[in-house]
Amino acid sequence: MFWSDRTSFLIAVLLYGISSIYAIFLFRRGFRQDTRVSYLLLLGGFAFHTMAMLQRGFTYNRCPIHNLYEATLFVEWTMLAIYLAVGLWSRLRFVGAFASPFLFGLGVFALMPQLDQSSAVAAREGLLSFHVALFALAYGAFGLSCVAGLMYLTQERDLKFHKFRAVLSLMPPLQRLDIVAGRLLFTGLLMWTVALIISGVLARQQGSTHYMGDPKILWSFLVWAIYATLVILRWKFAQGGRRFAAGAVGTFVFVLLTYWGASLLSPIHTP
Repeated sequence: MFWSDRTSFLIAVLLYGISSIYAIFLFRRGFRQDTRVSYLLLLGGFAFHTMAMLQRGFTYNRCPIHNLYEATLFVEWTMLAIYLAVGLWSRLRFVGAFASPFLFGLGVFALMPQLDQSSAVAAREGLLSFHVALFALAYGAFGLSCVAGLMYLTQERDLKFHKFRAVLSLMPPLQRLDIVAGRLLFTGLLMWTVALIISGVLARQQGSTHYMGDPKILWSFLVWAIYATLVILRWKFAQGGRRFAAGAVGTFVFVLLTYWGASLLSPIHTP
């Protein structure tokens, strides 16, 4: 096929890459330039990304979530959809400059041929679809919390070493970034918790006897425990600011680096 879903997604990734290059231009100028170009590039990438998912779904007549390539497409699409909604407010549009490198890196990784393996699992509706959607939304919230944390650390560094650039910067104040990062992380944790509960219900319905020993399930509980610890430290012990921002960034990097290995090792998720 001349124009496949991977062709559409490749164009989307190229647009994410161009947006990442433009983000370097914005960063060097302390985000004093208009971020509309970055937003439009990501919007164009989102259009091709959506086309890729629709092509994939209609080709196989199912929701495209059954291998690592499809799962990455879905998670990345969710993150971008949340950003585009947030970016409608011009004062928060610069978030795309920080999100672009994440989107580009994920896209390049998803295009690796070995991730797009065929699956014999038939598409299921109802509870399974809701379970997958909740996890995807949680990934999106965690990813944007990471972006907000990265902006916090950048703004704090500018205030410390480049005070004049920080004054002229279009980024919001540290307190607002701290609040946004905390709320996004808490929202993601709630969705992750519900998705884990649903996964247990699905395992029981299917009579799975190895649910708690599955590497992906153990990994999911580990991620939940780390994010829950961050939330508790923030709300009960006032561990916000730089430490919380660094925790949000570091934890999401850990998720990105370990997700693929946990998925490949999981008999439940790679039938």
